[in-house]
Order: sequence, then C-alpha cells, then structure tokens
Amino acid sequence: MKSLLIIRFSALGDVAMLVPVVQALAAAYPDWEITVLSRSQTAPLFEGLTGNVRFFGADLKNRYHGIAGLNTLLQDIDYKHFDRIADMHNVLRSKYMRWRFLLAGKRVAAIHKGRFSKWWLTRTHCVDKPLSTTMDRYCAVLRRLGFVFDLQSVEHYSAQGAGVGIAPFAAHMGKIYPLDKMEEVVRLLSAKGEKIYLFGAGEKEKAVLHDWESKYPNVESLAGRYTMAEEIAVMRRLRLMLTMDSANMHLASIAGTRVLSIWGATHPAAGFLGYGQNPADCIQRSLPCRPCSFYGNRPCRFGDYRCLNIAPADIVKRIEHTL
Repeated sequence: MKSLLIIRFSALGDVAMLVPVVQALAAAYPDWEITVLSRSQTAPLFEGLTGNVRFFGADLKNRYHGIAGLNTLLQDIDYKHFDRIADMHNVLRSKYMRWRFLLAGKRVAAIHKGRFSKWWLTRTHCVDKPLSTTMDRYCAVLRRLGFVFDLQSVEHYSAQGAGVGIAPFAAHMGKIYPLDKMEEVVRLLSAKGEKIYLFGAGEKEKAVLHDWESKYPNVESLAGRYTMAEEIAVMRRLRLMLTMDSANMHLASIAGTRVLSIWGATHPAAGFLGYGQNPADCIQRSLPCRPCSFYGNRPCRFGDYRCLNIAPADIVKRIEHTL
C-alpha cells in the first residue's frame, strides 16, 4: 500500500479545516494509507474517519522540540516509509522536514498561503472577489501531488437537535464580540426559554462562562468539563451554533452543525469561513475599514472596534429567524 504524509501542526481551526479534505481524499483513494501529523491534542478531530487514515500526535514542546527533536520525529514516523508528503503548514518546522524528505528522494508539495493577496485585501478592503478558501488551498497541494478528488463529495448534514451553542471567544481581540453584549444575548435567549450550551477553554474563559451559567436559567457551561471529542458530540446534537471567526466555528462545521458567525476585523472573503457554511449566516457590519486584518490581531485604528458594535437584540433576532 502506498503512503501519504500530511503535515499541519496548528492552529486548531486550521487543523479542523483539514478534516473534510482528508475525508474526501481517503474515500477517493482507499488503497492509500494516509497519515496526518499534527499536535497530539488535535487527535479527536480525526476519529471516526475511514480505515486508511492514521494520526500521529507530536509533542513539539518536549520530545520533538528543536532540530534534534524534529530529527527524532522523522525517525519515529519512519519518514522513508512515505511515498508523498503534503506540507499544509509551510512554517520553519515543516520546511526542515520537507528538506529531509527531499534528500530522501520523496515527492513533496507545500501550501501556498496567498499572504500577499490577504495583505492586499486588508489594505484595499475590497471583498467583491473572495480569496481561495483554506480548504481549497489544501486540495491544491494534494492535486500537485497527483491526487484527483472532489471535496464536495463529503456529506455535510444539518443537525436536527435541540439547543443553541454559543462560543464567545477567539484568539484575538479584533474577532471577539464584546462580552457584555454577548452576555446580553445569553440573557435574552435564556429569558425566552432557549437551552444554551457555552463553549470555551482556558481559566479566564471558564470563569466568565461559569458566571453566566450561575446567573441565567437554561444555561450550561461546558468549559473545562468536556473533552474536545465530547464537545464535538454536543455540537452535533445542536440546532445552531453562534461563534466568532474561531476554532469553534470550524469544530461545529465538521460536526455538521449550522453556524451563525460574528465577524469583526476579519472577513469571510479572506477564505476562513467554516466548511459547508453559508456566507449569508455571517453577521457583520459593512464598513469601509473592513477587513483590517486577516488574523484579527491588529489594534483597531479608531480604538473602538466599531466593526463589532452590533446590538444584542439584532443577534437574537437572527438566531430566532434561523431557528
């Protein structure tokens, strides 16, 4: 059996976007062994895929840290065993590994991230022509390696469950709807009798979400109480998720759940919308300064993040209309 190695170490949302690509590829090439190399904590994302998919978790902070650690990692995965290598990360670590694979005579391809086009988007703020999605870029890498498959062939269903999930956090300030406004969204939905599940990670996030849980009826915080696999299972049973441009948007997407996503400094035209999600379900303000960043990590030039100045009542109306 021929073998393919796919490398993507982080971030969580980017690894989640790899799941439907791997699923489609594995279905189209059942005679290939496909190994995904990523951080150990992302393993639950690939559980339940077809039998020819393997996962190798790498602890990059300890065992596989630095050049010596990467050399150990190459030995541990038996790198000479692979026929083709898809570098979906294209960072210093994966570039070094690519070099080693090339020296071993392997066929290698790496992702083109389109950094200039994304930079230009944040300077011109012209969103009329959306950029290639991250998943399209992943597929392009595999096609350069000779694989031909259709991403749309992967089944993406709509969950018919109960309750609304809310994930109010993101990696950067420019992507986070103000927490006082999000608390008002929770309060309004709770008052209407809607069952709400809160998603988050980290001690500060847990403290906020547990506080909301204690204040309002019908609200349950999953933060710090569920594993990633258990959270995805909960998402799969929901009627709807409300998220930021965040990893939870992508986790809900691969769970097959419809997502209403709030966008501030970033924009879905940059190619980061969740798999199978409808652009019409993006909640965003049309401002001449948007998007100003494709990661959401640049400070607001006005200091007020006006892109996220959306009334909680308007968000609740969107949720009710969607349900």
